[in-house]
Amino acid sequence: MGTMSANSDKKDHPNDVPGVPMKFPVWLENFQIRYVNPLAVPAARFIPGVTVIRHRGRKSGRDLQTAVSAYRKGATVAIMLAHGKTNWVKNILAAGEADIRIGRRDLHLVNPRIVPAGTDDPSLPAIARAAARRGIGVFVADVVGGGAAR
Repeated sequence: MGTMSANSDKKDHPNDVPGVPMKFPVWLENFQIRYVNPLAVPAARFIPGVTVIRHRGRKSGRDLQTAVSAYRKGATVAIMLAHGKTNWVKNILAAGEADIRIGRRDLHLVNPRIVPAGTDDPSLPAIARAAARRGIGVFVADVVGGGAAR
């Protein structure tokens, strides 16, 4: 009786919000934050499909880095939010900008926004569009200046 199910944990979790539902159990979220992310950030340049998004903490003001899988289509970058509306997403939405390296290009991102789960947005990269249609929220931002970071 003292144990909560994964679903009841998620419904009370701050990342599980309308339009951006958590698809993973809370224990996995906590494990990833504590153990996986500290290893993934420095290793990202060696792992295909993983990159690092750089942002500023909205409360601490510190420069932060988070490992993500990002997809680009023209001047749009999309990142699926299977972990819900996490702190890095909240930080970038509050700041209105971030930097990311995709391939060998440093990109400055502006106009961050969320495409809610269940949306069919043809402007998204194909994999992000499919994820959104299947119930995953998507973080989207615009690339400034064709690719040069500030």
